[in-house]
Amino acid sequence: MLVPGYGGGSLADLPDALLAALGVGAPDPDPASPPGAAHASDPASPPSAAGGGPLVLEPADRVCLFLVDGLGAELLRAHAGAAPFLSGLAGRTLTAGFPATTVTSLCSLGTGLTPGEHGMLGLTLAVPGTGHLFNCLRWTLPDGLTMDPELWQPAPTVYQRATRAGLDAVYVGPAEFEGTGLTKAVYRGVRYVAADTVDERVARVHESMRQGAAHVTVYYGDLDAAGHMTGWGSEEWLRQLAIVDDMAQRLAAGLPAGSALYVTADHGMVNATEKIDAESVPELAEGVALLGGEARARHVYAEPGAGPDVLEAWRETLRGKAWVVSRREAVESGWFGPRVRDAWLGRIGDVVAVPCTDLAIIAPSRHRIEALFIGYHGSMTAAEQHVPLLQART
Repeated sequence: MLVPGYGGGSLADLPDALLAALGVGAPDPDPASPPGAAHASDPASPPSAAGGGPLVLEPADRVCLFLVDGLGAELLRAHAGAAPFLSGLAGRTLTAGFPATTVTSLCSLGTGLTPGEHGMLGLTLAVPGTGHLFNCLRWTLPDGLTMDPELWQPAPTVYQRATRAGLDAVYVGPAEFEGTGLTKAVYRGVRYVAADTVDERVARVHESMRQGAAHVTVYYGDLDAAGHMTGWGSEEWLRQLAIVDDMAQRLAAGLPAGSALYVTADHGMVNATEKIDAESVPELAEGVALLGGEARARHVYAEPGAGPDVLEAWRETLRGKAWVVSRREAVESGWFGPRVRDAWLGRIGDVVAVPCTDLAIIAPSRHRIEALFIGYHGSMTAAEQHVPLLQART
């Protein structure tokens, strides 16, 4: 188990380091946090990827963060020849955070907070008191129900901090994501620049930086999509990796003098060699009210009073294949960070099941497309947790 290295070695530590490189100081501590938080218990905490002290980056006039969905450090290392530019850059490895999934990592990058503080604790989460699951990526609830992004994720973003400091913060990404609930939750305060093709994104980054933007983030998601559908290391995945490598090289080549390009990812990936249908195995279905999370990081919400029995059944059924813990054990072991706000505790499953082998815990009737995937992410294996932080400077 690779518990994320919060406190210097995780994605949550990168936003403050980027702002510090631009001369923006750290935010004031939130006085509401300590009394409203459940703290991890150090004696119960398993080994983690040590943070190694604060993450410090060299000063720069401008920074560009190239965020590649699914570019795990272990995956890149295994196919270094397909990405010669990226493989030749200096850098280090960070941990994604738990769960190692897009919504959680994007919010960590957008707020500089750990998952336990920002509350985006998984792909699909229970909305306490409603009996419904909320998809944080698609920003969907059952018909007739809505979710206010500022209520679900109320923390200030790093882009708001940058703007208050007088910096122009820009996000370059697909037009379809502009104005979505997830974008409003994690990118508040940013100037969104829509760009769909690789050429358009490279051009918009260079234009924005030449026009004075100091903090630019550019996103590419097709590598992750290829990994899900054909597996990481597949022919299509390698084709996408070559596109990413070329895009990074072009981004670096057009940066104004005094700029820094940083390349990172939201998570890595594993190819599933075994799948268990949690809906059709009686031992896994009994007493379960809602099955949230995703295939490599399941939030299991028990029916009233059934929590202990569900925990025992999932532990026994998945013994040797998954780490299965109670909500309290996950919090006290620091999976979501040093503390979890009390307000977010109900979003965590009564049971949290995290595969330690190449297992996917699927639910075909509720998540049909996910059940067909080859590549998955979410767990605390090195292949999913380790993400690169590479840099090129002008």
